[in-house]
Amino acid sequence: MASTFFIKNNGDSAFPKKGHSLATSKRKNDEDLGSNSKGRAKKPNSKHNEEISSESETESTAEQNEREGEDEFDETPQEKKLRLAKVYLDQLREEEEKKAEQVSFETELVAGRLQEELLEQKGKLQRCIAKDLLAPDASEIRVLRGHQLPVTCLVISPDEKFIFSGSKDCSIIKWDIETGKKLHTIKGGRKGTEARHGGHTTQVLCMAISSDGKYLASGDMNRAIIIWEPDTCKQLYKLKGHRGAVSALSFRTGSHDLYSGSHDRSVKVWNVDENAYVETLFGHQDAITGLDCLSRERCVTAGGRDNTVRVWKITEESQLVFHGHGGSIDCIQLINEEHMITGSDDGSVSVWSVNKKKPLSTVKVAHGSFGEAGLEQPHWVASVAALQNSDTVASGASGCSNNSEVHVWACGQGFRSLQPLFSVPVPGFINSLEFSTSGKFLVAGVGQEHRLGRWWRQKEAKNGIYIIPLKRRSAQQEEPPATE
Repeated sequence: MASTFFIKNNGDSAFPKKGHSLATSKRKNDEDLGSNSKGRAKKPNSKHNEEISSESETESTAEQNEREGEDEFDETPQEKKLRLAKVYLDQLREEEEKKAEQVSFETELVAGRLQEELLEQKGKLQRCIAKDLLAPDASEIRVLRGHQLPVTCLVISPDEKFIFSGSKDCSIIKWDIETGKKLHTIKGGRKGTEARHGGHTTQVLCMAISSDGKYLASGDMNRAIIIWEPDTCKQLYKLKGHRGAVSALSFRTGSHDLYSGSHDRSVKVWNVDENAYVETLFGHQDAITGLDCLSRERCVTAGGRDNTVRVWKITEESQLVFHGHGGSIDCIQLINEEHMITGSDDGSVSVWSVNKKKPLSTVKVAHGSFGEAGLEQPHWVASVAALQNSDTVASGASGCSNNSEVHVWACGQGFRSLQPLFSVPVPGFINSLEFSTSGKFLVAGVGQEHRLGRWWRQKEAKNGIYIIPLKRRSAQQEEPPATE
């Protein structure tokens, strides 16, 4: 009789018991395995289970992204070429649009510049600057002192770094504008020592500097014109030919042609590069007191007591004559190629056009009068200045009393009016005025006496140079429009 053996393992039999089939045992084992899996799933805090789940999800996401990337860039060579061609065309289109914008901007700039130059050549350019100017504070005005006698003339270097001033003490001083210090002094000598003295031996009456800053010219009472090198203040040579005191000088803009006016009533033309005399122009009936020129081959002069202003056309060998309304025309300055400003000893300031025989506008007794009641006399206008190609001009009084001032004026449309902007008290005779090229400041040469004589003497005045800053109105300072 057969017997059945059982091997126990923890209470479980590895072989089926008697009476159980193999299928029954297998089903029971599957149920046991399923119950064990469910038991393990019910333990969420199991560290081992969490790591397995996280790695599985990461791997699944990475595989999915990789498949999507492969699907996205899965393109034929023809499609790839087409896509790259479209990208390249878009880049070209953007570059061309940027170039077109830049070219358009540059074209507008060039057109504006050409229009400005055309108006400048025609003498019709009038930049509106006056409306933005503000009166400076007294503390902002600097005074440079170094001359022993009255300052008669001055010029500003084209780069606006230096001022050159001449005086009745026969000296010329070079000043640093930023620091206000004297950089060089050309001392004057005694009359009769011209042969051994390198500078002037009589009163310096006028000065001019070339537009490129290469030459500085000065004229004196002894009929001499001396040409200097501005950088070193070294004398280059003398120009002689006038029979009277040299009272006015001016270089033609963009060249080294020099025009000189004299008390001998003549205008002479010089070529400074060649150290040569060119020609002499006659016409005035009295001593020439002022002269100016710009880029054209022409100059304008004031004839003092002959009461005329003349425009000399050098190439045409002709002249235009303009008659004043009275008094001696003592100073003149070009505003642009077609307009000029003059000052007279009757106290009037006038603006002229080369196309009109009479002034476009005149302000009589522009600087007031002095003297006892019933015996008043107007302050002489001893100097004028113009900010070129703008609507801003200035005039300086003779200082016959203690209330002399520098007046800054605004020219109206077409230069047909003059409106006062502000005044700057400057005690003394304002013998010379000049705007900087940029219009940032105005320089006045002041003395105790008039530059051409000794009719009055104001002892309270200082012989020196006044640097007057010209402040501009900012956008925040603009006055709000008037409301009803």
